[in-house]
Amino acid sequence: MRPNREDGANRRRKLALWPVSTVVDRRCIFWFMGDAYRVFVVLDREYGERLSELTQTEPVWIVDTPLNRAAAEKIWTAYRNRSHLDGVTTFKFGEDSSPEDILINELDTIDVHHGTYSANPPYTVLEVIGTVINGRLKTELSQFGFDDFRETPNGFRAVRPFPGQAPS
Repeated sequence: MRPNREDGANRRRKLALWPVSTVVDRRCIFWFMGDAYRVFVVLDREYGERLSELTQTEPVWIVDTPLNRAAAEKIWTAYRNRSHLDGVTTFKFGEDSSPEDILINELDTIDVHHGTYSANPPYTVLEVIGTVINGRLKTELSQFGFDDFRETPNGFRAVRPFPGQAPS
């Protein structure tokens, strides 16, 4: 049974195992991540209404474009009691910035809002939509402890050990 969305951050504390899935070659593959707190970062400037699908699972940070903002405002209106720990955050970016640069520029802010100083447990999974993983991103993300990188159909997933665990 899926946990009640309104439990917010408290829900993550109660989870022992939670399935995570990826669609590969039209097959859905599931694996379990114990106590994983995942944050989505959407760099797709035209993501729009698809945003509502993501907000059913974890917090989302999305580039602030007219289409994305309209979708975020609908969610903010429907779920007024959500915080940054389980809702949608939009962020500004330079119009001429690449998705890679946008992500790198937001990493500190995302980490402050979902890391050890703001969340219990802190996030350990970063699900990025709108760019692919490359050497530069791996280097930048490794400064935040991320050491496992996997491509996904829409971008990539970065995973870091839970605080206090040895790196993989």
